[in-house]
Amino acid sequence: MSIVPTRPQQQSPAVETFLLGRIGFERCLQLQQRLVEQVGGRDDGQIVVLLCEHSPIITVGRGGSPGDVAMHSRTLRDRQIDVRWVNRGGGCLVHCPGQLAVYPIVPLQWHEFSVGEYLQRFQAALMETLDTLNMPGHAPAGRFGVWGRTGQLAAVGVAVRNWVTYYGAYVNVSPPMGLFRLVETDPEDQTTMSCLLAERRGPARMTAVRAAIVGHLAEAFGCERYHLHTGHPWLRQTEHRRAGGS
Repeated sequence: MSIVPTRPQQQSPAVETFLLGRIGFERCLQLQQRLVEQVGGRDDGQIVVLLCEHSPIITVGRGGSPGDVAMHSRTLRDRQIDVRWVNRGGGCLVHCPGQLAVYPIVPLQWHEFSVGEYLQRFQAALMETLDTLNMPGHAPAGRFGVWGRTGQLAAVGVAVRNWVTYYGAYVNVSPPMGLFRLVETDPEDQTTMSCLLAERRGPARMTAVRAAIVGHLAEAFGCERYHLHTGHPWLRQTEHRRAGGS
């Protein structure tokens, strides 16, 4: 499908970045879906990025299967970790605190990006982020994500609806690595999940990773400015309604 350029001649939009802290996967997905509609209905090319951590959950993308998850694991049962099938690219992924979820909501048509170019730009931002943190990474040909000397440090799985992106990337900063054994990797793949803590062999701060990735995402998407926000208005509104406010 060809993309018809529609971008007006004006200053590039700012990237609006929302720091959500720890948030449930389902609630964050609802926010992403809401933002896809909002961003897709604008005519200024605004990009929104959500940065957060999730409580333990396993998601299975379009490239995964139930056989990839250790469904009979005692850890899965005792910790009541949900397994959720989702409409994104990629296979099975473990999400947990200590892993930074990065969700760019990008109107591809306005920015004249094909899906392939978007993925390349996103990948470049992840690579530049780790390079800034003195942990240079690489990716095997034809694959998306970031690998270091100790294994895979970041996974990528995106979705596109009406030419607006959602889902994104998951950077393992300092998660409990034992949880990753709940996902069985393909023996032919030989992918070992790792994290920045192991890569650095020392402290890896989530705040430093967030600070680095914000600027590199804006640069990769061709935006000169970015704004940081704590929380999101929609989340505060829903919390207020749940608390019984008017």
